[in-house]
Amino acid sequence: MPDHPHATLGASADSLVERASSAFSAERALQLATRTFEIEARALLELSARQGEGFTRAVQAMLECRGRTVVMGMGKSGHVGRKIAATLASTGTPAFFVHPAEASHGDLGMVTPGDVVLAISNSGESDELAAILPAVRRLGVTLVAMTGKAESTLARHADIVLSSAVDQEACPLNLAPTASTTAQMALGDALAVALLDARGFAEADFARSHPGGSLGRKLLMLVRDLMRHGPAVPVVGPEAPLPQVLREMSDKGLGFTAVVDDARQVLGIFTDGDLRRLIERGAELLALRAADVMHTGPKLVREDALAVDAAGLMEQHRITSVIVVDAHGAIVGALNSNDLMRAKVI
Repeated sequence: MPDHPHATLGASADSLVERASSAFSAERALQLATRTFEIEARALLELSARQGEGFTRAVQAMLECRGRTVVMGMGKSGHVGRKIAATLASTGTPAFFVHPAEASHGDLGMVTPGDVVLAISNSGESDELAAILPAVRRLGVTLVAMTGKAESTLARHADIVLSSAVDQEACPLNLAPTASTTAQMALGDALAVALLDARGFAEADFARSHPGGSLGRKLLMLVRDLMRHGPAVPVVGPEAPLPQVLREMSDKGLGFTAVVDDARQVLGIFTDGDLRRLIERGAELLALRAADVMHTGPKLVREDALAVDAAGLMEQHRITSVIVVDAHGAIVGALNSNDLMRAKVI
């Protein structure tokens, strides 16, 4: 008897490692990779020909659903199901995943009349799914089966059947779910794409579902969310002497100052570039006022504009800062390219 309860298991594992190390062939590994890609690519092409009325009925059922699309699956099909539920939810179709084994111990309460249940099983004979099918049917939901076996228990109980059948797995033993799970994943993506198109789901809708992503930042973030405001905004009046203008520019560190009237309407702007040109001309700097050196018609952006549009304006005119105004044209802030970079808008 082994000294340790896991001694035999450990020895077996060591033997597998030794066998794998001695048998490894780089050429064989690449051949198997190519074979896997070919089998799975062929499975996807054949999957297209298997779709028809079942697919369109499934899309229509999910479109008309007043509840949620509840995705179920065991094992590898369950992992695929979680991804499908996440993709549906992020593209406008409310969905979540329920584990079939947990469903029989209370989680079936998450499923309500009016929901659509998308049950995934390559064989269609998963014990955990089969056990809850009668209860699911009694709830009055629409049951969509995604299966590789059209005559399976799951398919017979379903209202709608989606074929995810494949001719062979990529696994050399034709056992491990490989091509079949790829087909399931692609079929789930096809459902999501058809549904988002039918819903008129747009970039802005996608951004609202992904506020933490780069697209969310670009499509949801407004100028007012990023702009400098209050004392951080460089502002002088038209009568301000040039030394005061330069101090304002130096203190605020944006390379410019806005020139505004008493109502904070923007009259013009003075920049580092303007200062260099004055020096090159040999101008009497101490005798000049803001009104004498500003240039009118500066680029302005509304505070309620999208930050990505402000970035486009700055890029178009090759400037690094822009004055921000409210709906009445009064200055309320300033935006710099560094502010956009920190927020990962650019």
